Amino acid sequence: MPLLRGNLHAHTTFSDGVRSPAALVEEYERRGYDFLAITDHDDHDNLEPSAYERAILRLAPQLLLFRGIELNYPRFAQHVGRIDGDEETLWVLNHPSRYRLSVAETIDRMHEIRRWGWPLAAIEVTDTGHYRELYDTPEIPLVKIATDDAHRPPHFGRAWVEVDAPRSRDAIIRAIRAGDVRIVFAPAS
Repeated sequence: MPLLRGNLHAHTTFSDGVRSPAALVEEYERRGYDFLAITDHDDHDNLEPSAYERAILRLAPQLLLFRGIELNYPRFAQHVGRIDGDEETLWVLNHPSRYRLSVAETIDRMHEIRRWGWPLAAIEVTDTGHYRELYDTPEIPLVKIATDDAHRPPHFGRAWVEVDAPRSRDAIIRAIRAGDVRIVFAPAS
C-alpha cells in the first residue's frame, strides 16, 4: 500500500487564507496530495458557521477532505487544531515556535490543555512549513507532524505528512495517533 500524503492545517477565505475552499482543494489536488484538512480559525468574522459548513459540503474533491477548526485556547495564547474524521478526532498543538516556547513550557501547555479536556495527540514541528527542530524531541510526548499551515503562497506544499493507512479519515487519524507517520519537507528553492 503506498503512503498517503496530506496536510493537516490549511486556511481559506473563511478566516485568514487567500483561497476559497474549492480553490484550496484544487491547489492540493494539483500537488498530488491524498488528503487535506481545512482548519479555519474559530474567531474570524468571516467564519459564519452555517455558510462555512455549506461551502465545505458543496465540495466534491478527489482528495480525502477533513473538516476541522483551529481553536484558540481560552486561558492563554495558543492555537489547537481539531481535525474531524468520521468517528475519530485528532487534536494537535499548533506551531509552538510562534509563541517562542521552550520544551518545558510546551510540555506544561500540553498538560494544561489536556486537563481542560482537549486530548492532544500530536504537535506541529513546523511553522508555516518551516522545520522547528526544538520541538522534534522525544521529551515532548506527542506525535510529531509537519504541516504548511497554508494561508497563502508560498506556504502551499512546504511540509506534509505521509501515512501508511487505508484511504479513510478515521484510519489516517488512528495511524497518526499511533505514530505511524513520516514528516516531509519540500526541497529548499
